[in-house]
Amino acid sequence: MEYRNLGRTDLKVSLICLGSMNWGSNNTEAEGHRQMDYALDRAVNFIDTAEMYAVPPSAEHYGNSERVIGTWLKARSNRDKVIIATKVAGPDERLDFIRDGKPRLNRWHMERALDDSLKRLQTDYVDLYQLHWPDRDTNTFGQLGYRHPEADDSVPIEETLQVLADMVRSGKVRHIGVSNETPWGTMRFLHLAETMSLPRIVTNQNPYSLLNRSFEAGCAEIAMREQVGLFAYAPMAAGALSGKYLGGARPAGARMTTYPKNTRYLGPPNAEPATRTYVELARKHGIDPGLMALAFVARQPFVTSSIIGASSMAQLEADMGCLEVALSDDLLKSLEDIHQRYTYPCP
Repeated sequence: MEYRNLGRTDLKVSLICLGSMNWGSNNTEAEGHRQMDYALDRAVNFIDTAEMYAVPPSAEHYGNSERVIGTWLKARSNRDKVIIATKVAGPDERLDFIRDGKPRLNRWHMERALDDSLKRLQTDYVDLYQLHWPDRDTNTFGQLGYRHPEADDSVPIEETLQVLADMVRSGKVRHIGVSNETPWGTMRFLHLAETMSLPRIVTNQNPYSLLNRSFEAGCAEIAMREQVGLFAYAPMAAGALSGKYLGGARPAGARMTTYPKNTRYLGPPNAEPATRTYVELARKHGIDPGLMALAFVARQPFVTSSIIGASSMAQLEADMGCLEVALSDDLLKSLEDIHQRYTYPCP
């Protein structure tokens, strides 16, 4: 296992992070425990979760993934062996089951969110506390065609960052990060940290895969020059890059079969032809398509850690093999050729 520094800190996290969003909905508590045991035995020291997990987000599933991690930490007595990252939800009218039904990135919401997360996780601190998405209205989750809001009632980043600073001072949070953040937002956080003597963000948890390399255009330079590394989610494009959904296939128990409304990696017009081309390339080189996709993400120098979430132990065991996959120069050139033909098919 390779380890990389979390931002400019001396805390080293495994290049593979174990994602938890299925625990407590698609996976039972016992299955979540088995996945964590397996990952830890294979030198994964990083687990990612969020207050709104498990998915799909609902009042029924809210907080379940953190609860599964909490019971595992209590049963194993191994808090010092793992690095836990969680996230606070931002504004979303669909999340009317969170606190007063109108989550924001302000002090009232964030302090309650953190305290509730700590209770569910059965710990007195989290290693990385992240903002799940910006409070302001901006392009997130594949939204195209930026439109500047006519009226902006978002919580100022200065206010949010001050709350995070107080959490760090209290000892409840070791480090802070953002998620689904833009280049402007990332640099704004860094500017305020420098000018106001507040904590620096150490990661940006954004989507990154062969079907969505948009991070490279705006945020990768920031990641390298400012050491705010990419904490990559959906490195296999929610399983699409395995090829299992090609031709309209919907395997029993697969995520897109269970949740057909989730079309981010299947719906856009170039999603299918791009995916098919990547899958054919992998098979031509004798590599499992999903492992090729994961290996591509893991090799990027601006990536701090890549999140692997699995719905079964068999899937997790297979995906962990990505670190053993070597990508030849010829294959890498072919990947770039495909990227030129199908650029950001699933942003």
